[in-house]
Amino acid sequence: MKKVLKAIGKVLKFPVWGIIAFLLLIAGQELIGVKLTNLIPERLMENDAVSTASMYLVFIGIWIVAFAWMVIFKWSRPIIKAIGTKASGNNLKNLGIGLLIGGGLNLTCALVAMLNKDIAITYDSFRPISFIAIFICVFIQSGAEELICRGYLYQKLRKTFNNPWVAIIGNAVFFGFIHLANPGITALSVVNIIVAGVFFSLMVYYMDSIWCAMAAHAAWNFMQNIVLGLPNSGIVVPYSVFSLDAANARDSWAYSVGFGVEGTLFSDAILIVGCIVLIIWGRKHGKKELNVWAK
Repeated sequence: MKKVLKAIGKVLKFPVWGIIAFLLLIAGQELIGVKLTNLIPERLMENDAVSTASMYLVFIGIWIVAFAWMVIFKWSRPIIKAIGTKASGNNLKNLGIGLLIGGGLNLTCALVAMLNKDIAITYDSFRPISFIAIFICVFIQSGAEELICRGYLYQKLRKTFNNPWVAIIGNAVFFGFIHLANPGITALSVVNIIVAGVFFSLMVYYMDSIWCAMAAHAAWNFMQNIVLGLPNSGIVVPYSVFSLDAANARDSWAYSVGFGVEGTLFSDAILIVGCIVLIIWGRKHGKKELNVWAK
């Protein structure tokens, strides 16, 4: 009987951690992020680059709230170790690897959609300062989601359940949940986001590197939204290096008009292959994951 009650107690912790993670996201974005970006003068917001940067910069509030939570509440404080350099995989090398993986995979998806004649893009403009500033803001946004999903929630589930796949899949499902309100969302795109969440989680598990996951996430978003001008999880921004001919875009196995390359069978397939490659590589060469809860 005690074993049954203990198992039930563990299962009940899952929604508790999920609710806390969700509240951290909402509080950070709405209570702090929105207020901070509202300080940007309206005349500056008329600039397409500034407007685009602000759409991503609003996520900075999540960093503030999440770190405040982990510092104030000692039962969450150990998670900070997984975010810093105590995790052996959190280094510049894996940061660069993450950028190459995320940008490369997204570019591959876009090129396939172009070759299939689902989309056409044309060069618009390249402004180096705006390009770099927006990349920093995209990293803040992607890093914030990773901080909550692959940082806070992942580590809480790793502490509660012995099987690592509970944490890997559990936080990925939560990752899919927080995108349900995005424009153009479909069942296929939700599957894609969950698979992406598993992919990023495997980086944390096998590479001991949330930095790699943050970089891959940021590069994926930056490539499709800012470089190529495609929707990022259904969201279109004012500034991009290339512009999409949206009027002539079409739905197919390689492109979703409402959601972009993410809501497609091809994108699902390429991310699943990425997960398989990571698992094979990880079992042979992977690092030992840092146990942040060890005393």
